Amino acid sequence: MNLFADIREAVIAALTAMTNEGTLPGGLEMKHVAVEPPRDAAHGDMATNAAMVLAKAAKMKPRDIAETLAAKLAEDPRIDTAEVAGPGFLNLRLSVQTWQSVVAGILAAGDSYGRSAMGQNAKVNVEYVSANPTGPLHVGHTRGAVFGDALASLLDFTGHNVTREYYINDGGAQVDVLARSVYLRYLEAHGQEVAFEDGTYPGDYLIGVGEALKDKVGDAFVGKGEQFWLAEIREFATDAMMGLIRADLALLGIEMDHFFSEKSLYGTGRIEAALADLDGKGLIYEGVLEPPKGKKPEDWEPREQTLFKSTDHGDDVDRPVKKSDGAWTYFAPDIAYHYDKVSRGFDALIDVFGADHGGYVKRMKAAVSALSGGTVPLDIKLAQLVRLFKNGEPFKMSKRAGTFVTLADLVEMVGPDVTRFVMLTRKNDAPLDFDLDKVREQSKDNPVFYVQYANARICSVQRKAAEAGITSDASDLSNIAHPSELALVAKLAEWPRLVEIAAKTHEPHRVAFYLYDLASDFHALWNKGNAETQLRFLQEDDPVASKAKLALIAAVQVVISSGLGILGVTPVEEMR
Repeated sequence: MNLFADIREAVIAALTAMTNEGTLPGGLEMKHVAVEPPRDAAHGDMATNAAMVLAKAAKMKPRDIAETLAAKLAEDPRIDTAEVAGPGFLNLRLSVQTWQSVVAGILAAGDSYGRSAMGQNAKVNVEYVSANPTGPLHVGHTRGAVFGDALASLLDFTGHNVTREYYINDGGAQVDVLARSVYLRYLEAHGQEVAFEDGTYPGDYLIGVGEALKDKVGDAFVGKGEQFWLAEIREFATDAMMGLIRADLALLGIEMDHFFSEKSLYGTGRIEAALADLDGKGLIYEGVLEPPKGKKPEDWEPREQTLFKSTDHGDDVDRPVKKSDGAWTYFAPDIAYHYDKVSRGFDALIDVFGADHGGYVKRMKAAVSALSGGTVPLDIKLAQLVRLFKNGEPFKMSKRAGTFVTLADLVEMVGPDVTRFVMLTRKNDAPLDFDLDKVREQSKDNPVFYVQYANARICSVQRKAAEAGITSDASDLSNIAHPSELALVAKLAEWPRLVEIAAKTHEPHRVAFYLYDLASDFHALWNKGNAETQLRFLQEDDPVASKAKLALIAAVQVVISSGLGILGVTPVEEMR
């Protein structure tokens, strides 16, 4: 059930009746007619913009449309009043019985409440994390991992066919550096003293990899030039690092459906095939790029390169795909990778990038637009930086990694549920301050605690009710009538609408914000019950009222559980 969608259908039906009666002209486009919460709750329960968006096409005054529409809607038994406001907005107040039916509807639907077929089983590829396989995941990777995983869950919840994907960057020079770093640890495992030069990876996490390599090959590589061991150690080290990364992701409950290797694109004709596709569309040419804008670098010189005409698909400048020496640019395998995605039949692509990849957005969108003929949209989400604080000071160091705090460090300090929820308390493109002390506070200022505490309180009431032999029952909800109770129901009614908006905008943080607001409304009702006994969830002398109020909080629990499920957080039943 979706009460906002149901009332919108009533609005559309009323408008259709007005058309049939000649009050409105025919042929009006209704897709922009919306029913949503009013900006000011004092104005009503819902508001519709119908008169405002139809007035121009109908060649009528908005208020004239709104007044006739109000009279039609007032005939609907679910609607108590329909009042015209301002230039032609229409504010609606629903009957108490309508709100009570929401509670019954939620309990009947269970964990399917809020789920929808909006996605129509569209195939969506969500690529996230995709960190270089050169070490453990750090806090910055953690944010992208949580965001991408929550977004994938949100899309799944709304009827999309989602593939979670990780792109293994194992084709570049950084993997050679990894191999050389592991070789040093390998020599160290043989008792040799080694020095890590600038550009190598000195983190302790490679000690075990060096020892494992020793166990595998013995002293076969000791004293040998890298031409004898580079390729083998490169593969060995990459596999070891991907095992470490998979283990890191598992700490957050993240499982990928597909891992795609960049290395598989080289020497296999796949890059050439992607560029041939673009060439066949007249988008590849040999040319010389204009000098960079602003101060020209001293080492810049005009040179002929193979270029992709990305400006034909919205980019600012054309982009090189092959250097003058015949080597591929970094962009070429990325084109081939997205060509593979398009070829796999995805209806939409989503890439979650780190904040430092902002300059890559337009070229990647241009590439996908060109490869798919504009039929496959690509949305690129940038995960901004995370700043850790402890005792009011920046917290930066990890002994194991050497220079950064790892995902495993963070999960060990605060747990996976706190990590995931906090990472979603800001929009992905806004910087996030993660206070290691604040997330342990048991206060309203800690959103993780506040939402979990609501669920724990509900479980506490349910345990007491069970001891008293009382169970929830939605057959008679007449005792759910106080304004504070109805306000909580109204918040529950927003859930299906909120989920669809979050899915359409690719913004899972909206779910975290909603859960905090829902918890706030629940706690407010709990606190009022301390002063007003009729609002308490257990009424000692009125089992019928108790059953209804237990039904109300059971409905709250359904939504909290679903919302936390999307975020990848486990509801707690007791607070410690």
